[in-house]
Amino acid sequence: MDCFRHYCHVKYHNELTDISCLYIYSELEMTIHKSIALIGAPADTGGRQNGCLMGPDALRTAGISDILCNMGYQVDDLGNYSATPTAEIRHPNSSVHHLADYAALISMLGAFCRDSLATDQLPIFMGGDHSIAAGFLPSLAQKAAEDGREQFVLWLDAHTDFQTLESTDTGNLHGTPVAYIIGDPAFEGILPSPICPIKPENICMMGIRSVDPAESARIRKTKIEVHDMRAIDEFGVALPLKAFLNRVRAVGGRLHVSLDVDFLDPEIAPAVGTTVPGGANFREAHLIMELLHESDLVTSLDISELNPFLDERGRTANLIVDLVASLFGRQVLDRHTRSL
Repeated sequence: MDCFRHYCHVKYHNELTDISCLYIYSELEMTIHKSIALIGAPADTGGRQNGCLMGPDALRTAGISDILCNMGYQVDDLGNYSATPTAEIRHPNSSVHHLADYAALISMLGAFCRDSLATDQLPIFMGGDHSIAAGFLPSLAQKAAEDGREQFVLWLDAHTDFQTLESTDTGNLHGTPVAYIIGDPAFEGILPSPICPIKPENICMMGIRSVDPAESARIRKTKIEVHDMRAIDEFGVALPLKAFLNRVRAVGGRLHVSLDVDFLDPEIAPAVGTTVPGGANFREAHLIMELLHESDLVTSLDISELNPFLDERGRTANLIVDLVASLFGRQVLDRHTRSL
C-alpha cells in the first residue's frame, strides 16, 4: 500500500486555507476523482420558517468538505452567495411574499452558473430553502444544451413544489420551483424567464406524500414521473430509480439530484420546517445514493430546506453529509461507528 498526503485547497468566504487530506490507496486502484465545488445559497425567504439560511454552514460544520476530501476528491468551497432585491414586485395573489427576493435569487444563481462555475467541477448547492432550484437548474440545463445533451432532474422531496403564483394558498415560493423550471407561463412578465426550461418528462419525483389539489391537477397534464411513498412502500426505491437512470443513460443526459430534507422521515431528519410523516428511511435513502453513485450519471446536486435551528444536536446535518458521502462512493464497510 502506498500512502501520501494530498492538500485540498478550500476557498471559504474568499479566504484560502489548506486542509490536509490523508489517503491510503493501492497504486493500481485509486486516482483523484473530479473536482467538487461547494456553493452556499443561504436563502430562507421562500417559506415562513426562519433558519434555512444557516443550512450551508451546518453542512460545513458536519464535515462535508473533509469527508469528500478524505474520499479522494478535490473540494473547492466557494463560500456563500446571496441576492439583494432591487425593487418590490407585487402580484394579484396577495398571499405571495418575498417575490422580489425570489427574482433576485433566480438572477444571481443563474448568472453564477453561467459565468463562474468551472466546467470541470461538479457543483453541490447547499441551501437555503428549495426556491434556490429555480435559480441554477435552468442555467445547468443551458450548459447541457450547449453540449448537445439533455438535463434530467431527480427530485427527492415530500412535496412536488409545483405551485404557481396564482395557485399557491400559502404564498410560499419554495413551493413553486418545479413549475418555474419547466417554463410554466404563469411566471411570465413577473420573474425572469428560465433561460433553458427543463422538459417535464425529464423530471422524476420520489418520496412524494403531500400534494395540493392544484398541483395534482397540473401534474396530470404533464409527463413528470412521480413515485409517491405508496409506490415506494409497494415496490421499493430500486426498480423505479433504475428505470429512470436507464432513461438518462440512453440519451447521454446530465442528471441533477435535488435533495430536500423533508424527503426523509422526520424521525431521522427533524431539521426541516415542512415535516411530513412517512418519509424515506435510513436504508432507502442510502440505497438511492448508492445506486446513483454506481450509475456514474450525477453531474450536480443540491441540498435544500436544512434548518439547523430545528435540529437535534446536529443529527440531520450529519445524516445529510453521510448521504452525500454515499452518493460519492462511500460504502457501508467504510463507515465508522459514531459515538455521541
